[in-house]
Amino acid sequence: MQETKPRRQRKRARFVVPSRSDSLLRNFTELLGGPLGRHSSPGRISSAPFTVERVLVILTVIAALLAILAKDYCRTNGWQTPTQFYATCYSDFPELFRNRGLGDGVFPFFTPDSLFEYPVLMGLIAGVTALMVPGQGVSNERILGYFDVNATLIVAVWIVTVLLTARMDKRRPWDAAMVALAPGIILAGFINWDMWAVGLLSLAMYFFSRDKLVLAGVCIGLGTATKLYPVLILGAVLVLALRSGRLRVFFVTAGAAAASWLAVNLPIAAMNPSGWRYFFEFTQDRPAGYSSPWFAYNLISERLQWTQLTAATINSLALNLFILACALIAVLGLTAARRPRLAQLAFLIVGAFILTNKVYSPQFVIWLIPLLALARPRWRDFLLWQAAEGLHWAAIWMYLGQATSGGAAQHNIDMSAYVVAVLVHMVATAYLMGRVVIDIWDPSQDPLRSLGEDDPHGGPFKDAKDWLRVNLFHPSTSVMPWRSRPEHAAPEAPHAEEVGRHG
Repeated sequence: MQETKPRRQRKRARFVVPSRSDSLLRNFTELLGGPLGRHSSPGRISSAPFTVERVLVILTVIAALLAILAKDYCRTNGWQTPTQFYATCYSDFPELFRNRGLGDGVFPFFTPDSLFEYPVLMGLIAGVTALMVPGQGVSNERILGYFDVNATLIVAVWIVTVLLTARMDKRRPWDAAMVALAPGIILAGFINWDMWAVGLLSLAMYFFSRDKLVLAGVCIGLGTATKLYPVLILGAVLVLALRSGRLRVFFVTAGAAAASWLAVNLPIAAMNPSGWRYFFEFTQDRPAGYSSPWFAYNLISERLQWTQLTAATINSLALNLFILACALIAVLGLTAARRPRLAQLAFLIVGAFILTNKVYSPQFVIWLIPLLALARPRWRDFLLWQAAEGLHWAAIWMYLGQATSGGAAQHNIDMSAYVVAVLVHMVATAYLMGRVVIDIWDPSQDPLRSLGEDDPHGGPFKDAKDWLRVNLFHPSTSVMPWRSRPEHAAPEAPHAEEVGRHG
């Protein structure tokens, strides 16, 4: 009889405990006995059945139930204007089901002469989910069914996004609780299909963190075919590729992204050219969208009788400001004393796009939530930002309720209050971007690098030495590919107090 070998115990990564590392969460633990003791060993001892990921799934399900409850008035009474705005339960799903022919069998891009103002993959999701609703015609029961089908699938994508966020950094899985419990997702996750793009970008970043560049690029391309913003992460990859000299990383990732985007778009463009072009023409020709800075400016201009901005002027200004912001982010990435992390640059680029774009829909907030959980997982800043976004979320529905009902001004939100809510949302987003910039300039304030980590999400860029770095103040210390490179500075060691807290 063969001698049985003892079973090897799987090595577990030691967790960064939120009640130790985050001062705000530490205060919330007082009623439960205080923060976890410094002599405990989280991650080394099995916590089954309540593993971190299982707890995160439970938290996400609870948040999803709250999100459904927030839509309860419309689910019970129907999505009618203006009550859907006053009840803050508006969703694009019933609107598109009624007014784009989805309830009558129209399949976006495949049905002749059909027009759909979204990218190809989002149109396919809209069409497939319409086929999943039993019955025919546009009845209240089918509208509710269409909403429920899409909401259920979005919850599934939400859970996957939370798990991917947790797995990108084995030492900090609890940061994904920001995504699981985010008020922004609870309030706005069921407005449109944006969560699909968020999930695809999270999957791309997960693959990238595991050095699977082709799969990461494929997911970026599919995400861009769903919503355009995932392509912006390629800007962060390019900056880091220049900084580290690993240009192949960018070309492989961008090439795979382009190939997958073309694989989805080319057949549709060949089959239905006018339907495929409609999204781009609609985006180009539409005026300033609700809650954008341009829309707020035009509202003020109308009241003060100033000259309003046309769609062409806004297109030019928005594009130029975004290009300028990207140039500044690139300069930051190439001049910082230490190479920025991928999530930090991605957050800055997407944040700049949101602040300069001519449209800001309430659901756009969910684009930034997983990126912030990776870029700057600090709960105080996160909750303050979410409070500002919640204020804007309420203000936009009250403003639309007044605009669609024509009700008396004394019974509705004033335009000035709505504009203030837009400004608060912009200031809160800009504040977070400023905090990330400070973390890049001073890595000791970075929640991840203060513990000695480099970039757990960086994949091929993790622990890379500088190939190109420009020191604007001391050019002689710049690192250039054509000159001898000084030794790359070792990362700062964590403080003794932090070592004692985090093991």
